[in-house]
Amino acid sequence: GLAEQLLSIVVAQERPDLEELRGQLIVSRAQLSTQLAEMQADILYGLSNSEGSPVDDLPLILTLEAIKIKSAEILIKVEDIERTSAEIDDARQGYVPVANRGQILFFCLSGMANVDPMYQYSLEWFVKLFVRSMSETEPNEDIFERVETIIDHFTFLLYQNVCRSLFERHKLLFAFLLCARILLDKGVIRSQEFNFLLNGAKIEEELDNPEPKWVSTRMWLDMQQLASLPTMHQFVIDFPNQIKFFKSYYDAWNPHNICVPCSARLLRGFRGTLLPSTMGSAIHWGSKPWRECCDASLGARFVEPQPADLAALYAESDPLAPIIFVLSTGTDPAADLLKFADKMKMGKRFESISLGQGQGPIAEAMMRVGCDFGNWVFFQNCHLSPSWMPVLELNVEQILPEVVHKDFRLWLTSTPSPFFPVALLQNGYKMTVEPPRGIKANLLKAYMNQVPDFIDYFNSSDTKVPNFKWLLFSLCLFHGVVLERRKFGPLGFNIPYEFTDGDLRICISQLHMFLTEYSEVPLRMLTYTAGHINYGGRVTDDWDRRCLLCLLSDYYTTAVLNDRCIFDESGAYKQQPSWFTIDDYTKYIRTLPLNDDPSLFGLHSNANISYATSETRTCINILSNLQPKEVIGEGGLSAEEMTELAAKDILGVLPPLLDQKLIATT
Repeated sequence: GLAEQLLSIVVAQERPDLEELRGQLIVSRAQLSTQLAEMQADILYGLSNSEGSPVDDLPLILTLEAIKIKSAEILIKVEDIERTSAEIDDARQGYVPVANRGQILFFCLSGMANVDPMYQYSLEWFVKLFVRSMSETEPNEDIFERVETIIDHFTFLLYQNVCRSLFERHKLLFAFLLCARILLDKGVIRSQEFNFLLNGAKIEEELDNPEPKWVSTRMWLDMQQLASLPTMHQFVIDFPNQIKFFKSYYDAWNPHNICVPCSARLLRGFRGTLLPSTMGSAIHWGSKPWRECCDASLGARFVEPQPADLAALYAESDPLAPIIFVLSTGTDPAADLLKFADKMKMGKRFESISLGQGQGPIAEAMMRVGCDFGNWVFFQNCHLSPSWMPVLELNVEQILPEVVHKDFRLWLTSTPSPFFPVALLQNGYKMTVEPPRGIKANLLKAYMNQVPDFIDYFNSSDTKVPNFKWLLFSLCLFHGVVLERRKFGPLGFNIPYEFTDGDLRICISQLHMFLTEYSEVPLRMLTYTAGHINYGGRVTDDWDRRCLLCLLSDYYTTAVLNDRCIFDESGAYKQQPSWFTIDDYTKYIRTLPLNDDPSLFGLHSNANISYATSETRTCINILSNLQPKEVIGEGGLSAEEMTELAAKDILGVLPPLLDQKLIATT
């Protein structure tokens, strides 16, 4: 199986002497088996061709004696081989945890193709990353510490590489899937607990609702199901006696951080997701418990933003496999790629074409020239040319490593499409292009990708630089706010506008230009260009434009031109000292909270309810679909049982059937 393959790879990397000896023993065992088979054939041949009694056939007797001696020698060698093989297997057992973890991670990875057709990863790509992980970790003579180091490093390296190719809405989902599968493998949680989170559990005996005023029927059923778990069996017993406590728990904004009576301690890790999911299934628990679970079980880095780095992606790439940008609505990486090409001295050897009808032959010619002369070839909008995708796949497969120029790179863009070649997705280097999720991630992306373009002015001694830094941070914060308001649906904007990084980029350029040209800060001009043209140019609804300008007035104002300015009630988002460098800003941004309070967006805390509920239901549905059928049924409701319950509920609310005969007679 896969675990055995990975074990061989680990041992070959860590103990090549053992793996080489093991290979030699396998060959020797096969040779000895062949010799035994040949001797048996010689015996049968001698007996079948013997004339008269075999007892009187002296040549046959001598042959049999020789075979007997040789056979005994072979058996001794076989015993030695078996003994040595057992010793090697014992030594290899120390690396089994690495192979097991690799198997778990690969099956988590392979299931992501059911979430989105662009989430395709080959075993070859996985093994390459697996080997790279071992080479990047520090050697250690203690095998147990070495194994733990490899497991820890590879788990995060895989998560980091896969996150680069996932849409924001699926990153926490993938982290939680890894977390749950790892905890299941360790025995930290039971399969019944995981299945309960996804599908609920069976109720042996339904009890009366002790507080129907605020405990809905659905919630009470969920709580009884939770009590069916061995770790939570005291739940229903405690509940009637702790009504006031659970009411405050129900109303709390962070219920997963409250110590519940039935456990007498803070529920952490995976089990911290069970009670909030039960009592807040229709309220506001959202993804917070999931983040807490991943943080407690895997570490904070698994829930921190993982900004996509084009330079790192290029460094890992090679001429044989394409680099694929998976696009979301309203995004275009062309400007960033062209800027990166100039940085890498490839601007004059950069060719691009937007695919569509009749563009296939031109694209093929570009690709041939690029392979020969080491150009960068950029094919945009592959999803618009599905009929040409098999031709593209064939051309990529025909690239020969000994012929292709080492500088050649093939760059592709596509929205999620079932027509995109799976082979290219599995072996290519993928990166999603979309706005990050959360204020922290948006600020981090801005200060890593766009602000460095102005590093010379940022670090200069110009007297206007402090104002530039403060207005720049304020502008980046405004950009994150308008992006994040979209997730609240009509509560954010009446129409979901596709604000892009280009809007922020032009605003930063204008900010730099206006500050250098004018002696005073031209706030009215900055407000007009940003609010009416750059961002406002996309806004078609009058009330949305009014809302946008109102938000902008909090960020383009004289109040932000000092290091004492605070943007939110908690005081987390605030201006920094004028001497801060870009690195200082980046370090500060990394300390910001992961979960944003709706008040930062100018919204009431209740605005988060519908968003959190929708997000959670979507994630649970996806996780349920990723589970094997037999696993779903264990300790929970199978698909058939859930369908049967739904059918019974429908039948229960239907009126009785009409008596057709009675109606006909009357």
